[in-house]
Amino acid sequence: MLTRSGFSFSKSTTWLTLTIVWVLMLAPTGLGAQTTSEDLLARFKALEERVRALEAELETLKATPTKTQVTPAPASAPSVATAPVPGTPSGQLPVYAGVGARSKVFNPDIGVIGNFTGAAGRNRVNPMPFLSLQESEVSFQAIIDPFARADFFLALGEEGVEVEEGYLTFPAVPGGFLVRVGKMRAAFGKTNEMHNHSLPWIDRPLVAFNLMGGDIDEPDTGIKDAGFSVSRILPAPGGLFLEATVQVFRGDSGSLFQSSRRSDASVVGHLKSFYDLTEQTNLELGGSYARGHNDFGSGFITRLFGLDATLRWKPLRRAIYRSFVARTEFTWSRRDDPANPQRTFGYFTSLDYQLARRWFLGGRYDWSERAQNAAQHDSSGSLILTYWPSEFSAIRSQLRRTRYAENTAANELLIQFLFTLGTHGAHSY
Repeated sequence: MLTRSGFSFSKSTTWLTLTIVWVLMLAPTGLGAQTTSEDLLARFKALEERVRALEAELETLKATPTKTQVTPAPASAPSVATAPVPGTPSGQLPVYAGVGARSKVFNPDIGVIGNFTGAAGRNRVNPMPFLSLQESEVSFQAIIDPFARADFFLALGEEGVEVEEGYLTFPAVPGGFLVRVGKMRAAFGKTNEMHNHSLPWIDRPLVAFNLMGGDIDEPDTGIKDAGFSVSRILPAPGGLFLEATVQVFRGDSGSLFQSSRRSDASVVGHLKSFYDLTEQTNLELGGSYARGHNDFGSGFITRLFGLDATLRWKPLRRAIYRSFVARTEFTWSRRDDPANPQRTFGYFTSLDYQLARRWFLGGRYDWSERAQNAAQHDSSGSLILTYWPSEFSAIRSQLRRTRYAENTAANELLIQFLFTLGTHGAHSY
C-alpha cells in the first residue's frame, strides 16, 4: 500500500474506480429516447479523459518518495549545542582550518621542546657546561581570525625565561604583502631564523658569535629584536621563486646593535630565490643586509652583508631513506670605531647526508674573524651523527675541534637530547 498525505491507494481502489466508470458508461443505454448518440460519444470521451488523468496522478504518487521516519541519535553520542558568538554570522563559531579547528578556536596549539646537552673535553675559551637543560622552548600558536595569526615562543633556561619570539602575522594584506609585528629573529641569512632545536648541529657557527653579536653565554644567539617585517613575492621568470623582505627593529640586538635614543632603529633586508633544478633537487640563494648603531653611540654604524646558499636533494621514491643538504653562508662586517674601523669576514659550510630512515651524518667547517679585531680569527671543524627514534625525539652527538685566536685548541664531544610534547608548528623550510 502506498501512503501519500493521508490517502491510501491499492489494487481494490483501482478496480472500484474502473467499475464505476463502466457503470456510468452503460447506464445511458436504457434511457433510449432521452439521450442521443452524440451525447453518449461526448460523455464517453469525457470519462476516458478522466480515467487517464486518474492514472497519471496515481503514477506520479507512486514515483514520489515516501516520508522516512528519522531515527533518533543514540544516547551515547548526543549532539552538542554551540553557544552563539557575538559578531559571527548566524551565531556560529568561525571555522578557519576545517571542522577540526572549530573545537580549538579559543585554545591555541601548545608545545614544549626540551633541549638537554652535555659536553666532555677541554675548552678554556668558550666552555659548555658538563650537563645542562640548555633550553626548554614553549610555543603558543593559533589562528586568531581569517586575517591574523599569532605565534609565541618562550625560552625557559637555567638563567630564567625569555621571549625568544612573539609576533602577529597578517597574511591577507592587500597587494600581496605579508606583514609581521612583534619580536622575531631577523631574516639575515638562512640559519639566523632557525631555533636551536631545528638546527642540524648542537651549536651555532662561529660567525654567529663573532660577527652577529652573539654572546658565548647565550646559546640561542643571533640577530633578534622587536620590530615589524614586510615580505612580498616578486614576479620572476618561469619556475623561479623570488621573495623580498624588509624589517625595521628597535635597534638592540646583543653586542651587534645598541640604540641610545629612540631614532636609533636598525634595518634588515633579505632577498631569497628558490628554483627546482630537477624533480628531486632544488637550490636556494639569498642575499642579506643589516644596518644599525653600535655600542660607541648614535654616530657609529655597523653594517653586515651576507650571502647564503642551500642545495637540497631528496629522491622521490626513497625520500624517507635518503636525502642530502649542503649549506654555506658568507658574512662581511663593517664596524665604525673611533680609533680604527674594522672590516671583518666569516663563513661556514656544512654537509648533511641521510644514511637510513633514522640516521643522519653531517660535517661543518667554520672560519671567522672577530668583529672588534680583524687581526684575530677562529676556526672549527665538526662531525655530527644524529639518530631520530621518532619525529618527537632526537639523539645527536658532535665531535668538535676549535682553534681560537688565542692560539688555543679545544677538542670536545657534545651530546644532545631533543624531545617534544604537544603540538609544535613547523618552522620555515
